[in-house]
Amino acid sequence: MILALDMGNTNIVAGCIGKNGEIFFTERFSTDLNKTELEYAVVLKTILELNYIDREKIEGAIISSVVPPLTHIIKSALRKLLKCEPLVIGAGLKTGLNIHLDDPSTMGADLVVDSVAAMNIYGTPSIVIDMGTATTITVIDKNDTYIGGAIFPGVNVSVEALAAGTSLLPRVSLGAPKKQIATNTMDAIKSGIIFGEASRIDGMIDRFEEELGYPAKVVATGGLASVIIPHCTHEIVYDPELMLKGLKIIYDKNA
Repeated sequence: MILALDMGNTNIVAGCIGKNGEIFFTERFSTDLNKTELEYAVVLKTILELNYIDREKIEGAIISSVVPPLTHIIKSALRKLLKCEPLVIGAGLKTGLNIHLDDPSTMGADLVVDSVAAMNIYGTPSIVIDMGTATTITVIDKNDTYIGGAIFPGVNVSVEALAAGTSLLPRVSLGAPKKQIATNTMDAIKSGIIFGEASRIDGMIDRFEEELGYPAKVVATGGLASVIIPHCTHEIVYDPELMLKGLKIIYDKNA
C-alpha cells in the first residue's frame, strides 16, 4: 500500500492505494503555506486513522505538486509520519511518457500524472481535462506523445473575478439553472458559468481534434469536473481518481 498526494493550489488530495490499484480512500484538505511539517503530519495521521489505515502497512509515498514552496514541507511531514523517503514527480522519475514541448522541464507535475494515467488506462490518442484552480486541457497523440494543450482560469476563479470586478453582480453557487436563456440575474450568471464553461470545453475539444486530424478519447477529472462535464455535448469519461491512479502507475515504475 502507498500514500499518494496531489498538491494543488487550493486543495491537497490524499489517497491510499493497494498493490493491485484499489483505492481505499480519498480525502481533500486545504493547501496552506503557513502550516509546518508537524501540522501536516498531524493532518495526515488523522486522515489515516479516520479511514482505519495502519501506518505500518504503508510501504511508500509519492507526491505530485504544483506548489514548490510546500513540497519540502510535505516531504518532511511524510518522513516523520511514515519513516520513508517519498517520491516526487519531476526530473529523474520514469513515467513512460514521451514529451514534445518547447521546454519539457516547464511541464507541470499534475499534467504529467494525468497524462500517464490516461495513456495507461484509457489509451491514446487522449484529451485530458483537469478542472481545478486552473482548467487544463492536454493532448497525448496516437504515438503516446504529450504534444501540448491549453490552460485557462478555473470556474471558481472566474466566479470570484466576476463578483470582485462588478458592483451589482452577486456571488452564486455552482449549479445549473433550469434554462440556458435565463430570466433573472442569478440564473443568468449560473448559465454563463455552467453552460459557458461546458461550451468552452466542447469548443476546445473540436479545435484539438481538428488540429490532430483524428478523434481522441476525452477524459475529465478535478474537483469541478462533476459540475460542468454533464452539460458538455461530447462524450467525456469522468474519472475523479485519475490523478491518484497515475501516481500509482508512476510509483510502480520507480519503486
